[in-house]
Amino acid sequence: MTFCPRVVLLIGLLLPGVVASAAPLDESRRPAHVLNRLAFGPTTTDLERVKTLGVEGYIAEQLDPALITPSAALDQNLVRLTTLNLSVVALYLEYGPTVRGRGQKPDRKVVRETRQRARVILDEASTARLRRAIESPRQLEEVMVDFWFNHFNVFANKGLDHLWIGAYEREAIRPHVFGRFRDLLGATARHPAMLFYLDNWQNTAPGSPGARGRFKGLNENYARELMELHTLGVNGGYTQQDIISLARIFTGWGFVLPRARARGSQGGFRFDAARHDASEKVFLGRTIRGAGIEEGEQALDMLARHPSTARHIAYKLAQYFVADEPPATLVERLAGRFRDTDGDIRAVLKDLFASPEFWDERYFGAKFKTPYHYVVSAVRASGVSVENHRPLRGALFHQGMPLYLCQTPDGYKNTEAAWLNPDAMMRRLSFAAALGSGRLSLGGKTALRSGGPDIAAKPLDAYRLMRLAANHYSENTRTTIAEAAPALKAALILGSPEFMRR
Repeated sequence: MTFCPRVVLLIGLLLPGVVASAAPLDESRRPAHVLNRLAFGPTTTDLERVKTLGVEGYIAEQLDPALITPSAALDQNLVRLTTLNLSVVALYLEYGPTVRGRGQKPDRKVVRETRQRARVILDEASTARLRRAIESPRQLEEVMVDFWFNHFNVFANKGLDHLWIGAYEREAIRPHVFGRFRDLLGATARHPAMLFYLDNWQNTAPGSPGARGRFKGLNENYARELMELHTLGVNGGYTQQDIISLARIFTGWGFVLPRARARGSQGGFRFDAARHDASEKVFLGRTIRGAGIEEGEQALDMLARHPSTARHIAYKLAQYFVADEPPATLVERLAGRFRDTDGDIRAVLKDLFASPEFWDERYFGAKFKTPYHYVVSAVRASGVSVENHRPLRGALFHQGMPLYLCQTPDGYKNTEAAWLNPDAMMRRLSFAAALGSGRLSLGGKTALRSGGPDIAAKPLDAYRLMRLAANHYSENTRTTIAEAAPALKAALILGSPEFMRR
């Protein structure tokens, strides 16, 4: 696609970044700020909600989503996604690999057809995530699902995880986004999706009765990522010996597949004592006596309550909600709150959103949107009713952030350095042009069948988009948009430097 000079000018305006002086954020900017941080960008409805409740009232409501009436239309659409509420076992039975007799080679055609059929799981999980992010009035809940899934990332295209990615989000992430960090940590540690992704399901004590076949010996992958990414952080004070000890502690943690049922299984999780290292270990300077599965629970307790974990989680929350390089004073206060409340996530967020740093003028519009934030916020601002989510998934793929498909356990970055470059901006502007002109196939059954543009497609209302911005656009941006042809105005707004930030 060829862009006019005004579009290229807007790309240039993005590159230098945002500069502002330290001062409390002006009252007129607070609604936009809170909706760009606690939600996936403003909509007309949400702006009215903030005006009705006040900024503090809106924050309090979002921190307690049970107080918010769910969207009946959203719930009805989610019910139609038939794989969304299936258990790990049911997903494996319905969509898993065909059972073969001993010594039989897999039929490549059958394997390919089985895998093709199972694609519905990722399709429906992605549709559900996007629908909720765009439509749910419980916006902070969806923002925290994005945060925590990324923190405890699982790659959907690794083996059996293509079956379990939706169940992982539903069972291990969503119930705990405002709860105790220890509960979230335990839920992810036990879930078959995480056990498979980081290979802990194969982690076996060498020489143990269960050490045979694919269960041959110690696997340190989960132990390493559990400390480096999930809890203590890369500089959290652990050693290679601690990694080895933790791997030994987690030997025997795995899952049961339906064709091999066994006692002690819960939702696919199973502790296999025959593969466990029952000897005494020293972990983070503390002696862990042989106690079976309880050793893993003790280790999770220690990690959840470690001061380095409090600091690591505080830093990541402050980076996500405030700035790429968050103020050290804020991080320390949040870490203290994390420790004092035994990892109460809601309490930490409450302090974060009440902090002077969160409301500092310097940080208004200072966070560069990830592709996920950008695409979802653009659709929310557009007011378009989305029935076909495939173009949005395609946009995320082309912008480098496909849902559930980050291969590395550290998840997608949320910093400007990761996403702001000329090639990425051209891809965003291509999306902005398609959405702004009405050429994106987001409509109903006709668009779904043909893959073509909606029959009633028309350019978005540029004046409506500008009103959502509440006149927070710079003089340069306003001039560029004002002088553009009417058909280009909406695309320029969605591709403007201000809209790229939150």
